[in-house]
Amino acid sequence: MSAADDGRSIGQLVAAATTELSALVHEEIALAKAELRQDVKRGAIGSGAAVAAGVLLLFSLPVFSFAAAYGIHNLGLGLAWSFTIVGGVYVLLAAVLLLLAKSKLSKVKPPQRSISSAKESAAVLSNVKPHPRPVPKAREEPRAVEHVSRSSA
Repeated sequence: MSAADDGRSIGQLVAAATTELSALVHEEIALAKAELRQDVKRGAIGSGAAVAAGVLLLFSLPVFSFAAAYGIHNLGLGLAWSFTIVGGVYVLLAAVLLLLAKSKLSKVKPPQRSISSAKESAAVLSNVKPHPRPVPKAREEPRAVEHVSRSSA
């Protein structure tokens, strides 16, 4: 079917193809954004849990330090055991948050649908052959013009 068969000119066909290609690109971008938004949310939750675990572990270091110092000083049950128990609770909370972070971060994957859709589009577009056009002849290089300077004496 040629352009004359359906009443559209070549310009109209090119405009329609450009519009459809633009819509295809916009849809591919929208799909990639939707997939990435979901993975970014999972990554943010996992990263937040990892940061919280690190902060709690950091808080546990002075507690264990005080507990060790008081434990050596007292050598018995007392204030040192209370510091040890609090430090142990912080470590347990950090371990739980690290497990949560690991489970959330392991679910982050590349946008498979966007990648496969883009590959399909590229495969379809690679089979499109442009209309052959005549190759224009190479233009000759302009010759250098010598400037003759005249001096008035």
